[in-house]
Amino acid sequence: MPVRNEAGYIERSLGSVLAQDYPLEQMEIIVADGMSTDQTRALIAGFQTRFQRLKVIDNPGKIAPTGLNRAIAQASGDIIVRVDGHCEIAPDYLRRCVHYLQSGAADGVGGPIETIGETLSARVIATAMSSAFGVGGSAFRTIKDQTMLTDTVAFPAYTRTIIERAGPYDEELVRNQDDEYNYRLRKLGAKILLAADVQSRYYSRSTFRKVFKQYYQYGYWKVRVLQKHPRQMSLRQFVPPAFVAALLVGVLAASFLPLGAWLLAGILGCYLLANLLASARSASKSDAFGSHLLLLPIVYTALHISYGLGFLVGLIKFAPRWQTAA
Repeated sequence: MPVRNEAGYIERSLGSVLAQDYPLEQMEIIVADGMSTDQTRALIAGFQTRFQRLKVIDNPGKIAPTGLNRAIAQASGDIIVRVDGHCEIAPDYLRRCVHYLQSGAADGVGGPIETIGETLSARVIATAMSSAFGVGGSAFRTIKDQTMLTDTVAFPAYTRTIIERAGPYDEELVRNQDDEYNYRLRKLGAKILLAADVQSRYYSRSTFRKVFKQYYQYGYWKVRVLQKHPRQMSLRQFVPPAFVAALLVGVLAASFLPLGAWLLAGILGCYLLANLLASARSASKSDAFGSHLLLLPIVYTALHISYGLGFLVGLIKFAPRWQTAA
């Protein structure tokens, strides 16, 4: 478990791990703490009195890949499962993962995540993050009832054999390290399974500012993944930066050309129509139709603009790295 400053969620997350119906004597839990400055460490210590095989190690790198690499290096199991501090796994999560891996169905397995929010804004954000319009074709976020091979999964379980073949997580990648890692696995011939009965819950960011920052980082660091593994990219990942670039060109054109204003109006009009239609469809599935219909267009716009802007900034920032992409 790579964690940092998860005092608000660590009891639920770690508690769900300890509540597994898998034999506790066959489990070890290693928490790589990214030098938390809140009560995360103290809360974990409370669990250690009840479960002796819970170990906490320091993660001076403070990011997920450095924590994962340190934890994996100390793990002794034949199967390694990643669980984040911002999620809860179902009581049968480990048992089902072990079943799929030992049956040979896959080398890595995870399941659909139910994204939830605890405030109105967080619930709207969760709705947007669970829709194809919001996050594209991310299977583990948008497909709930289908078992299938996929490109990446959240909170995965892997065989130690495939981890040893793939090597460590890329410690440069503050974000998107899971996408990059699963791509390397698939290049080795590994199968990544999205299993409908392997279930978890993820707590979304609670404010628009936090989700904007989160998706800006996704877009920014996706550029490094593109440079390292161009074939890992899919068309949906280029849509937000293309949209933001079109907006910037439209604004510039509107400043100098009479037709520029029409171009900008056309871009904004098409996006607004698509956004409103998607918002209405998503809001219709909610118990709070009115508030969701009002706020979803804002959240969708924040997701798309932040990811696209982050990607464009990443293209500029990492421009000198194309010749030394790996």
